[in-house]
Formats: sequence, structure tokens, C-alpha cells
Amino acid sequence: MNIAAQMYTLREYTKNPRDIARTLKKVSGLGYRTVQLSGLGPIDTRELKKILDGEGLKASSTHTPFARIKDEPGAVVEEHGILDCQYLAVPGMPEEFRGSAQGCKTFAVQMVEAAQNIRENGIDVSYHNHSYELEQYEGKTVLETLFDSMPAGTVNAEIDTYWIQHGGGDVAGWISRMKDRVPLVHLKDMAVARGEPIMAEVGEGNLNWEMILSACKSSGVVSYIVEQDYCQRDPFESLGISLRNLRQMLSQ
Repeated sequence: MNIAAQMYTLREYTKNPRDIARTLKKVSGLGYRTVQLSGLGPIDTRELKKILDGEGLKASSTHTPFARIKDEPGAVVEEHGILDCQYLAVPGMPEEFRGSAQGCKTFAVQMVEAAQNIRENGIDVSYHNHSYELEQYEGKTVLETLFDSMPAGTVNAEIDTYWIQHGGGDVAGWISRMKDRVPLVHLKDMAVARGEPIMAEVGEGNLNWEMILSACKSSGVVSYIVEQDYCQRDPFESLGISLRNLRQMLSQ
């Protein structure tokens, strides 16, 4: 299985090229062989590719803001070509489109148009959810409205397990619903501390991983991406725990 580390987890350790190199070396030492690029400080793409190659790592995907695929498609395509990276995900819907069904539909139209320019160059484009997409307008969740307006073959899904659960959704159900158009998943667990939900390492919280991973396998997931926006311990340790637990669960 392609188990990737989401570099956003380590964003405090990737603010400049020297830190990026040091951090990617640690990620490789944990046992990861692929990463999703996000949260990095300024670095030349060719330098980044050289660092990745030197550590035996591949950029399996990126998080690329909507504004960039809309306004700088040529640069985005060039960067992904340098990185030999086939997948990107837009990390969220800009604020100006939120708050109404019509705003979501407007975003979806623009997202489809922007994604077409990227997909024509062999790069797969997905949309990553948080929990605000589980709000309902006109009797439908934002996530339903978005994917009803972005049909198969235009924009795929990067389902985030924690955020679906946080929004009261069915994690395995959403992965199954997006069958054959969910190449990427973000895997992080949900636990409870002092009566509040917190992010936890995969397998260390309360999500139903047997059902989630079964849905992933049957829905065509390509990359299992470990992410933890906020960690209760050292984030490198958290990534290591998630990797070990996930490998064990996927081998069963």
C-alpha cells in the first residue's frame, strides 16, 4: 500500500530549505516512502526534488490552493512534472464561496473549469473536505452539492476521515459513495479529551478503522495519507505511531 506522510503535520519544521531537508530525512527514517507536499516554506522545486530523491522519497501528491490551479495552471503543471507527481488536491473552498448553496455551486463550476486545465496535462485533481462541508443548505450538505456539481471525470475526492466524523458524517459511507473517484484519503483518528474531540494517531482513537479501510480497498484508493493537524505529542512520534498501526491494520 502507498502510505504517505502529509507534510502539513510537520509544518513547524519545514520553514526553509535546510529544515525541509532535515525533516524529510526524519520522515524517511520513520519508514515512509511517499509524502504529500503541503505546508512547506519557500524552496525551489528542483531543489526539493533532489532532496526527496536523496532520501528515497516520492511526492505522491500535493495540496495546491484553488487560486493557484485557477490563476497559475502552467506553473502548477510544470512543478508537478519536475516532481514526477500525478495527484493534487485543493485543500478547501475559499471563504467567499461559503455560506449558501449558490456560493458552493459557483465554486464547483470554477473548480471544474480550473481542474480541466490541469487534468489535460495528466494530473489528477481532487477536493479535500473539512467539516464545514457537512453543513446543509436547501436540504443537502455542501459536500453533496459540490460533488453533484462536479461530476465524475472532472474533480475527484480526497476524503478526510477526521473531518467527516467531526461533521457528523459517515466516514466509510462517504468513501464508498465516492467509489472510483477517491484516489486519496486523509487518515487521522478522533479521540475525546476533557469532553472535546481531538485529533489522534490512526488506531489510537474511536473511528471504525475496519470499516474505513475496507471501504478504501473497495473504492480504489491509491494513496493512504497520514495527517494530524494537531498532535498531543511530538509530531514525528505521532507519524511513526500512525504508520505502524496502519501497516498492521492493512495487513490483516
